[in-house]
Amino acid sequence: MRRPGVCAGAATAALLALTVAGCRSGQPVPAMAPTSPGAALQTAQLDWPVFGGSAAQSRYVDYPSITPANVGKLQVAWIYPVTDNNIYQFSPVIADGVMYVLAKNNALVALDAATGRELWSQPGFQGISRRGLNYWKSADGRDRRLVITAGDQLLALDARNGEPILSFGKQGKVDLREHLGRDVESVRRVQAASPGAIFQDLILLGSSPGEGYLAPPGHLRAYNVVTGELAWVFHTIPQPGEFGYETWPKEAWRYAGGANNWGEITVDAARGIAYFPLGSPTYDYYGADRIGANLFGNCLLALDARTGKRLWHFQTVHHDLWDYDLTAAPQLLEVTRKGKRIAAVAQATKHGFLFVFDRVTGEPLFDIEERPVPASTMPGEQAWPTQPFPVGLPVTARQQLTAADLTDVLLTPAERAAWLARINGARHGLFLPITEVE
Repeated sequence: MRRPGVCAGAATAALLALTVAGCRSGQPVPAMAPTSPGAALQTAQLDWPVFGGSAAQSRYVDYPSITPANVGKLQVAWIYPVTDNNIYQFSPVIADGVMYVLAKNNALVALDAATGRELWSQPGFQGISRRGLNYWKSADGRDRRLVITAGDQLLALDARNGEPILSFGKQGKVDLREHLGRDVESVRRVQAASPGAIFQDLILLGSSPGEGYLAPPGHLRAYNVVTGELAWVFHTIPQPGEFGYETWPKEAWRYAGGANNWGEITVDAARGIAYFPLGSPTYDYYGADRIGANLFGNCLLALDARTGKRLWHFQTVHHDLWDYDLTAAPQLLEVTRKGKRIAAVAQATKHGFLFVFDRVTGEPLFDIEERPVPASTMPGEQAWPTQPFPVGLPVTARQQLTAADLTDVLLTPAERAAWLARINGARHGLFLPITEVE
């Protein structure tokens, strides 16, 4: 189930937490009575230390105290007013019984997760990744850090008080415009919407470099969470001599952009494998300057989390002309195929497909067919002649618009007739390239 005990995100007026009926509002469940900040949630093992709940990004926690019989009796346990009118998309994390949120005009706030009592507040975090932050602690538990992206910077804060850790990077900051192979002054955007992922003593990061011409490449990077030093870089637009270089024009690595991870990173911590869903190359809708399949755009990419070495990949769209980024967190699961239980990873796509692979080898667990798709009529463009279609798995989204999809609601007969004519006169179908206006 989704995490119990706390809300999934901040509201405009307040954060709230729920508890099972039988406890008064503002009080913890009796069996979890706190003796120190966060002790209640530590006792119940309710930590939610990662944006998606765990490195596996499952948004799931096994909490037997909440059942179908009593879920309807949940009551408010505490409320924390955010004291402003901002609409926060920030997803709280809970680590060692402390809940970290944005509130109070973009201050970073630490709350006792059992009671809602404010422990500390640090102002000035308007540029923080809107989906959350990362929590890390050393093996002995003495060093506890919040690792966040804010604008074009990577920061480390002391989780006990929110103070910057000045030994991290250069005076507590790492410039994320660096290590992209471009002049840092030309990099206008770099921060991803998602906060990255922690693996051991590394923070794994994607980026959002923009979708226009001259946007920088979306190279994947890992930094040491203690020192801020760069640990590895994976070039999502391959450079000479690297795997996939031949799928681009020879000089594309100097000017092409995108092929970035702006969504969610999933980590198989036991195997040390990080799964990155990658977006499209830029410019999104016209690719005459990037003729080719364009690896690693639109790939599910499995890397050795320690080194950044490519283990396997699968490209869900070749030479993307439709902005079909992969963004959703790859899901780790087990699948039975031909009587064998297989550790798998599943990737959902914007265009309604689901691809499922052996988590270690990348072998598809359901057939995938390369099917012919329409050619492009745009000058200079060369749409890829085929695209992958998974076989035997349900389609999860509408993939074309026809006259049968037109609503009868709030349309006059004349308006409906006009729309029917427009739809019936248009081309429709999956993987249709954009054409010139006639």
